[in-house]
Amino acid sequence: MGSEILELLIENSISLIDNCSVGYKRYFYDYLKEDIKLLGIIGARGTGKTTAILQYLKALQLPYHKKLYISADMVEISDVSLFEIAKEFEKYGGEILAIDEIHKNPNFEQELKNIYDRLNIRVIFSGSSAIKLEHSKADLSRRAIIKKVKNLSFREFLELSVGKSFKRYSVEDIVTNHTDIALSLKKEFKPLALFKEYLKAGAYPYYFEDKVRYKERLEATINVVIEVDIPSIFSIKFEHIINLKKLLKLLCNSKPYELNISALSQKIGIGRDKLYTYLHYLSKGSILLPIYQKNRGDSIFTKPAKLYLYNTNLYFAYCKNSEVGTIRESFFANAIVDMYDLNYANQGDFLVDETYTFEIGGKNKGFDQIKDIQNSFVVADDIEVGFGNKIPLWLFGFLY
Repeated sequence: MGSEILELLIENSISLIDNCSVGYKRYFYDYLKEDIKLLGIIGARGTGKTTAILQYLKALQLPYHKKLYISADMVEISDVSLFEIAKEFEKYGGEILAIDEIHKNPNFEQELKNIYDRLNIRVIFSGSSAIKLEHSKADLSRRAIIKKVKNLSFREFLELSVGKSFKRYSVEDIVTNHTDIALSLKKEFKPLALFKEYLKAGAYPYYFEDKVRYKERLEATINVVIEVDIPSIFSIKFEHIINLKKLLKLLCNSKPYELNISALSQKIGIGRDKLYTYLHYLSKGSILLPIYQKNRGDSIFTKPAKLYLYNTNLYFAYCKNSEVGTIRESFFANAIVDMYDLNYANQGDFLVDETYTFEIGGKNKGFDQIKDIQNSFVVADDIEVGFGNKIPLWLFGFLY
């Protein structure tokens, strides 16, 4: 690789870094500041990974020739290996290399392994799925620190909406002190009105760029994941992509606890094993959120106890009708997953960290189903402040 390509990449990188807004920083921005030689930022498309990386590079007190941002799908590097780029960059004094859309490079595991083992530079990479890293033949998973990124929390949505900063709370904080926390927070904003807005259209940062076209952009995001990202990571033929979209539409009309694998496979016209594979793909693409019983094993052919769209915005964008109970449960599951151990509960709806049982419902939801269970709570929608073992649903939007 010649130095002229590196010059072109640095020129493009400078332009992107300079034009990046230094405004709101998402919760995972602090991950980028950790002293990690090989750091992966993995998560759903549209969650602000690229913006956060550019913000970090902009704030980094290094000359521009020592920090470089590239995207793995750039035409300029289509016939150049990532290792050769990194090697040339290091030769000219480069110190930190950020590689976006890493899953678009078919050999990224080996490329990153070579960079890690043979070069003295720090690498940050981002992508839409960690699945290849989890099963990497190049042992990359033992070299890289992977941080999974979630969609906007209700807390982050509020910070962007009202221009104030709010504290994060743990599940333990909430179950032990939720009344005082809610009373304090409701002095700063109207929780129920803003929570309804968040459920419909607040899960992705680009909502604040153009609220009018948000639904249109979210639908486009889903299509890119299904039509581009998933086929670039998994072995799926283009003509079968329509089956993924059919599956999503069918799931819109299914209750989470009425998942019928046989009926779904018949309606789509595929076998059960293929259906389980598709569910796996969509889960890794952050479009579906499966909930399993504890100790289910690691097989992708294990039936989920419940299956949701990944966040509530997807229901409003993709489904004509969705039950309010499904929306409530989807919000709670999305808020908890990847932050805590989340499983299906035999009594109640969810078991968190093998300690807390939560039953999700409306403001009049009672305790009949969980009355004899220790550390059990009703999580109720449409209430601003709870009391005792009844907790407002919106408060679980402050976990991250």
